Amino acid sequence: MITSLFRKSTPLNYGLLIIAVAVFFFLYQFGQVGAGEGLTDFAKKLGLLVVIYGSLFTANFIVKKNTISRDSAYTVLFYLMFLLFFPSMLGNPNILLSNFFILLALRRLISLHSLKASKEKIFDASLWIFVAALFHFWSIIFIGLVFISILFHVSRDYRNWILPFIAFFSIAAAFALYAFMIDETLIADLLAKTKTNFSIDYFTNNTQNVAISVYTAVALYFVGSMLLSLTNRPLQLQSSYKKIIASFFIGVIIFVISPVKSNDVLIFTIAPLSFMASAQVEFGHEKLKEEITLAIVIACALFLFFYQL
Repeated sequence: MITSLFRKSTPLNYGLLIIAVAVFFFLYQFGQVGAGEGLTDFAKKLGLLVVIYGSLFTANFIVKKNTISRDSAYTVLFYLMFLLFFPSMLGNPNILLSNFFILLALRRLISLHSLKASKEKIFDASLWIFVAALFHFWSIIFIGLVFISILFHVSRDYRNWILPFIAFFSIAAAFALYAFMIDETLIADLLAKTKTNFSIDYFTNNTQNVAISVYTAVALYFVGSMLLSLTNRPLQLQSSYKKIIASFFIGVIIFVISPVKSNDVLIFTIAPLSFMASAQVEFGHEKLKEEITLAIVIACALFLFFYQL
């Protein structure tokens, strides 16, 4: 029944998801100390909500434009459910903005298989990744996905390998100019974020342990299913799925090395995991199994959301 509701993209299911995002977002915000203290604070929260909506529908655009998904709403549903696993993400502006720019980069990189405007796509993707790094420095590792994409599709033209460096110097120059003119401490703040931390004893309470344990189990199921079924996927889509898998593992690496340990950093794994999860449910042949899988994910998301409020 759940799979049937979201199997087709309709105004009804998109409307339900849009309302659900707003409801869960404000449930979290109102549960925080100092929430809703003034007009400025409320405007900032609305801004975060807009970024979340932008991320959701950018992810949806990626799968539809590149025929990774059929005409369903599964990607948006899974994206929302995985966000609910870690509700503190909903109040972290730097993480949300960095992830949004990474999604804009993924949009360009996954579409590179068409070989249309490849140089523009490589430059744009690199530019968005370096912008994302200004908000969460280690998201810069996604530049590796740019080179993976070049290797898959347009490796023979040496100019494609130079474009990411041009994008880097463009953003670096713009950032340095802004910092020197407005606030020189921005450079020191950015450099402070370049530190790494490989410790694993960062959980402060049991709720974080439960959330990451359940998320890990769900991620292992969907990533494992994708890896096992990759050779059975349409040949023209295999490079796209490989880039999605690579982006998931890049997100894991960012989580492992980030200096400030928080489940929020797992946000970089949510979009690729949503793509894999929707592909698993959408193209699965055992309808009862996929129905149970989707129900379990929704149940886990709702439980963890309210458990961590």
